[in-house]
Amino acid sequence: MELPDLGGPCSEPACRRWDFLPLKCDACGEVFCKDHIRYDDHKCRSAYKKNVQVPVCPLCNMPIPVQKGEIPDAVVGAHMDKNCKYNPAEQKQRIFTNKCLKPGCKRKELIKVVCEECNGNFCIKHRHPLDHDCKGSCRPISKAGYAALMRASETAFKSTGAIGMPSNGRLQHYRNKLKDEKSQRCR
Repeated sequence: MELPDLGGPCSEPACRRWDFLPLKCDACGEVFCKDHIRYDDHKCRSAYKKNVQVPVCPLCNMPIPVQKGEIPDAVVGAHMDKNCKYNPAEQKQRIFTNKCLKPGCKRKELIKVVCEECNGNFCIKHRHPLDHDCKGSCRPISKAGYAALMRASETAFKSTGAIGMPSNGRLQHYRNKLKDEKSQRCR
C-alpha cells in the first residue's frame, strides 16, 4: 500500500529530498527536512523575528524592553538605577523555618513535624515522644504506637550486649514494665 500524500519535499533548492515527516520553520513557514530546519541551514530571511534576546534584570528578575539600536547593558544599568523594585528582604526567603524544640538541637526542617501528644514541633530525629522526653497529654498509645514499643523492646533484648533471648514470660514482664512506666508518667 503506497501513501503518496504522506510527507513532502524539502524547500531547500539544493536538497528537495522527500521527507515523510517534514518540519515547518516557525519563522518563514516553509517545510524542510531534518538537515535544513535550522535558520542557518536554510538561510532563513525571517530569522531576525525569532532571534531576539530580551535582557533580564539580575536583581528583580524582570524582563527589560530594549528598543532597536540601544545597548542592552546600558538599558539594564539604567533600570537598576531608577526603576528596579529589588527588595532584599523579599529575595531572602527562608526555606527551613521549622526549628526543633528539643533542647540543644539546632536542626530545622522544611515542613512541620508535630508531636501528637505535646503538639511541639520537632526535627525528624526527635519526632517520636520517647526521643524528645514528651511531657504531653497522657492519652493511651495507639495500636501502631504500642506495636512500635514492642518492636523496640524486642530489639533491646536482641542487641549484641544481651546474652540470649529471654523466654516469653520474661518478654511479657518487660512489656508490662513499659506499660507501668507509661502510666506513672501520665499521673
